[in-house]
Amino acid sequence: MNGALLLALALRPGYGLEGTLVLRHPLWFLLLSLLWMLIAQTFDAYDPRVVAKFSSSARSVLQAGLITAGVYLLIPYVTPPLPTSRSALLAFPLFAVGALLAGRGFYRVVMTQPALRRRALIIGAGWAGRTIAEALAEHGDGTYQVVGFVDDDPAKWGRGAWEPGSRGEFTSAPLHLRTSAPLPPGTSAHPLVLGNRYSLPALIRQHRVDTLILAITHEVNGELLQILMDCLELGVEIIPMPVLYEQLTGRVPVEHVGSNWYVAMPLSHPLTRTFNRMIKRAMDIVLASLGMLFLAPFLPFIALAIYLDSPGPIFYTQERVGEGGRIFKVYKFRSMVPDAEKGRAVWAQENDPRVTRVGRILRKTHLDEFPQFLNILKGEMSAVGPRPERPEFVEELAREIPFYRVRHAVKPGMAGWALVKYGYASSKEDALIRLQYDLYYIKHWSPWLDLVILLKTVVDTLTLRGRA
Repeated sequence: MNGALLLALALRPGYGLEGTLVLRHPLWFLLLSLLWMLIAQTFDAYDPRVVAKFSSSARSVLQAGLITAGVYLLIPYVTPPLPTSRSALLAFPLFAVGALLAGRGFYRVVMTQPALRRRALIIGAGWAGRTIAEALAEHGDGTYQVVGFVDDDPAKWGRGAWEPGSRGEFTSAPLHLRTSAPLPPGTSAHPLVLGNRYSLPALIRQHRVDTLILAITHEVNGELLQILMDCLELGVEIIPMPVLYEQLTGRVPVEHVGSNWYVAMPLSHPLTRTFNRMIKRAMDIVLASLGMLFLAPFLPFIALAIYLDSPGPIFYTQERVGEGGRIFKVYKFRSMVPDAEKGRAVWAQENDPRVTRVGRILRKTHLDEFPQFLNILKGEMSAVGPRPERPEFVEELAREIPFYRVRHAVKPGMAGWALVKYGYASSKEDALIRLQYDLYYIKHWSPWLDLVILLKTVVDTLTLRGRA
């Protein structure tokens, strides 16, 4: 992006293609870099699943590049003066798109070379081992080449990968046939169990292994620890399966942490620090105040539309579980027919017949959630956080899903990492996946992450990606 700006400026009178321009006007390039990183994250330009295919990667950088260039050109005073020529004005976005597409093409050609992939050996051929192998195939972008598994069960030695959904039963089905993602180039179609823990040093030398992935859920005993230390002396890296899975997917695999519970538990997450909580609260107050000002002129029209379509209350309140397990009432525009649940809690479904015509529009644009700006000002919610769930569902889910109540360590939010990455939950299975995203958000919170989530939510709103 910065190279494209330099080229575009070189076409304007008074400028030349010179690197000293960066030193004379550093703010021009710092601002462009910040804008690009923020908008690129919003359009998933660095998501491994997007980068894995050139078509999706090109589409992502094309969208992000054009929007970044457009926004940059509209910012006055701290960016280069606008040129008088239309061709000079269009040069920057055109150069930006060309440079980005060329960069992604170069990445695909160079980074998929076998010499640059890390050769990985997975310790543990059970459910966790299969899960991380599938995650590498779907999200790894060809960075890792799985050469095989290691397991102490002699019955598994020399056998191939197993069917998805099983927890240890093997089959010869190729890995790429058991996942929606293509197998990374160079990965063996039949990753085998090559031996047990005692063969690890020999296997590392034989297969030139760079990375050991520890996919076991029980405690590492003294004997295995000593073997792993011997492997470290051979120059390999050792990474626990939950940590790598989290890096690849942006989710915490709560069902695979086993005795390593501290991997899932955000014991000292950023929002335990007073300064961070003050920053987040200040952001909440500013954003909620702006949101209420934005909503005010449209409120009479929304209220009239709701009433004419389905006579009844305009607003809808419902009990939800907030920070620390406290119960509070969440405010929403009514999007369903009155008394839609008939006294019992029911999961909302896709294309739910209880949703009114106006309610469908409100849900698609997330406008039904806008009254929650009041919840934010009251301190019951945050602009970004795990979506608040109903007490009836929380009790049930907490019994069945490990670490479920940990999501109550922070305030619930209007927008959330799970919401922009996965969507709304309509079942227990959805709730598990959303919990994985929620725990990732709690562990890795930052103002930057909140800003990315908010921008992704705005994009979802403008493109009508809300609930049907």
